[in-house]
Amino acid sequence: MIAMIFEFWFDPGDPAAHREYLAESDRLRALLPTIRGLEKIEKFQSVSDPHRYVAIAAFEDEASVAAWRRNQDHRRAQELGRDRFFAGYRLRMAEVVRDYGLEA
Repeated sequence: MIAMIFEFWFDPGDPAAHREYLAESDRLRALLPTIRGLEKIEKFQSVSDPHRYVAIAAFEDEASVAAWRRNQDHRRAQELGRDRFFAGYRLRMAEVVRDYGLEA
């Protein structure tokens, strides 16, 4: 399993960029069920800074990550993120060495 940890933040002085991001994010979210090997993705807003978020995704393998990276709609969203939406971001990809827990 490959884990993606994507931290991103918005310029508090540019609320329009945040609104545009939310619309683009909704559009992109509709595509997620079609991505082979994308097991889940969740987005969380910081409790201490409302302009900061983290998205955490789980991919089956590197091929699944590569397929998502090559997706044209995702590439468009990445470009918008860099050029328009985000004041900054950090992406971390990690191979999961343990995965266990208690599920009801």
